Amino acid sequence: MEEPAELSGAVDMRGSIAVQFVADAIGEARRRGHDVDAMLLAAGIPPGRLTSSRGRVSVGEYARLWARLADAMDDEFFGLDRHPMRRGSFRLMSQAAVGAATLGQALRRIVRFLRLVLDDFHGELVVADGAATLTLRQGVAAAPLFAHGTYVTLVLGLICWLVDRRIPVQALAFAHPAPAHADEYRLLYGEVTRFGADATRLVIDGALLDLPVVRRTADLDAFLAGAPANFLVRYRNPHSHSARVRRELRRAPPADWPAFDAIAGRLGIAPTTLRRRLADEGQSYQGLKDALRRDQAMELLAGEGGNIHDIAHALGFAEPSAFHRAFRKWTGSSPGAYRAGAADGAG
Repeated sequence: MEEPAELSGAVDMRGSIAVQFVADAIGEARRRGHDVDAMLLAAGIPPGRLTSSRGRVSVGEYARLWARLADAMDDEFFGLDRHPMRRGSFRLMSQAAVGAATLGQALRRIVRFLRLVLDDFHGELVVADGAATLTLRQGVAAAPLFAHGTYVTLVLGLICWLVDRRIPVQALAFAHPAPAHADEYRLLYGEVTRFGADATRLVIDGALLDLPVVRRTADLDAFLAGAPANFLVRYRNPHSHSARVRRELRRAPPADWPAFDAIAGRLGIAPTTLRRRLADEGQSYQGLKDALRRDQAMELLAGEGGNIHDIAHALGFAEPSAFHRAFRKWTGSSPGAYRAGAADGAG
């Protein structure tokens, strides 16, 4: 993984990450004596934002933090394994995978590579009864839940890119008790995410292993320039119904967003069919609107978005008080506190 180069348009930076993942990411670096507060500020994250259980950071901020942690520790795996995943390892793994003919061949190469560079994970890929199951066996040292989640994120992000489509997760079980922020894991990986299993297992449709790898070595630089931001939020197929709805919503300010039946008409799909297809993708119209409104609010408050009253109006809220309540529900802080924290981080 490489410094995101200010993440200049290579990826869609919309989306946000819960601060619990930030706290997990910096934990080992802090334990080793690194100045993580300086790294947080350099990434645009005020350390005080981590004190709210409902706080969030943008995908761009989290990606910049990941790059700075990797630089400081020479480890692209946050120091969570006894053997560091040295800087440049993800590039080598991607190069090995992009030369595969099929997704199955690429996934086997990825699993073998990670077994070589990590000591505390032993990945096993088994295809049976129409399902492809990647099981993570623990080494001598028990890795935390966040380490297992990071492994899954790296694998899913890379294989989705290789075939240029979102790979649906049929099941994901973690060998850890459910954390207080379990819903954030479900937001990342889907409602099929479970906890308390005897081993961490990722299950996808076995038929997908026959998909051809459509990416080429020439595509790698652009992909790596955007990593890890381009797979921190689950891979978005630009042709999915969720993506089509998002594009329609972005054509107008939130105050002018159409009713569900109207947007279905614009897409030329029956409302019942669109609702069902969104559900198949783990989405809903209200959820898409809420997420887009939340992310726009964060962007406006962190930039030159005007005063809070104007931002509330721009986002379609009739009263600033309604915006305050919604923003506190989304992030755990008030709009004013979030703006002050963003200004401190930028400074």
